[in-house]
Amino acid sequence: MERLFSYQIEAGEEERLDKSLSDAVPDLSRSYIQKCIKEGLALVNGQPCKANYRLRVDDEVSFQIPEAVEPAIEAENLPLSVLYEDEDVLVVDKPKGMVVHPALGHYSGTLVNAVLYHCKGQLSGINGVLRPGIVHRIDRDTTGSLMICKNDFAHQAIAAQLKAHSLNRNYRAIVWGVVSGEEGTIDAPIGRDERDRKRMAINEKNGKDAVTHYRVLERFREYTYIECRLETGRTHQIRVHMTSIGHPLLGDEIYGPRKSPFHLEGQTLHAYTLGFVHPRTQAYTEVKAPLPAYFTHLLEIL
Repeated sequence: MERLFSYQIEAGEEERLDKSLSDAVPDLSRSYIQKCIKEGLALVNGQPCKANYRLRVDDEVSFQIPEAVEPAIEAENLPLSVLYEDEDVLVVDKPKGMVVHPALGHYSGTLVNAVLYHCKGQLSGINGVLRPGIVHRIDRDTTGSLMICKNDFAHQAIAAQLKAHSLNRNYRAIVWGVVSGEEGTIDAPIGRDERDRKRMAINEKNGKDAVTHYRVLERFREYTYIECRLETGRTHQIRVHMTSIGHPLLGDEIYGPRKSPFHLEGQTLHAYTLGFVHPRTQAYTEVKAPLPAYFTHLLEIL
């Protein structure tokens, strides 16, 4: 069913309408909110406004969140490695090369297609027709733990933890070069690369806050095996941050300095641990995805 959400702007909250709504309703993506604004579903003082409208103190914002529509994508019986599952959430081990959700020109073979079949349609509908159950994502060539929410209750609870940076998300990676020091923190905003819109970059002017903590697990002659803990979850965050300190991920064809000598398919990055407070039981739950075979084989070679 449709939901009506409304609030009043207070001092210090004067910002773009789409940004304000994105902060107020964190379980909806920014692009989906902009689409709703364009369709006249968001009003300021009873009047429709554009996404870039600058809100003022005492403005009344109301947002009619539309009812979720049945996905126009098909369930597919694809292999799915389940790490954890109950009535509210599903955690899977995403393989390398699998896209998380459908996009223009790519409507089959995705994780969503597989999850639709596995869950028999019992998924949250908050993020619209192409992303049922998806509350966060990892890159196509990144492997490991990914959570899917089976209902809106779970989706809202997990989205709130994402916003509060309270999810425990640890990754394993192999980077170029020998990292000095045993651990470190990279605190640098990430946004679109102004010279290449297909890439992300450190962007002090228009980027969003991004924090990555890392520690060294093992050093090799030319590479370093590290663990990264995400405090935020920006697009390509670990890849951009490690590149910014001179240690791009091995196999990264976008941010890496050159092609890997190991014939890899994309970056060596694995979502190893996913820890969260369960939406229903409120108990801390932690799931680990074992390192994929290619990753362990590479470590043996190194």
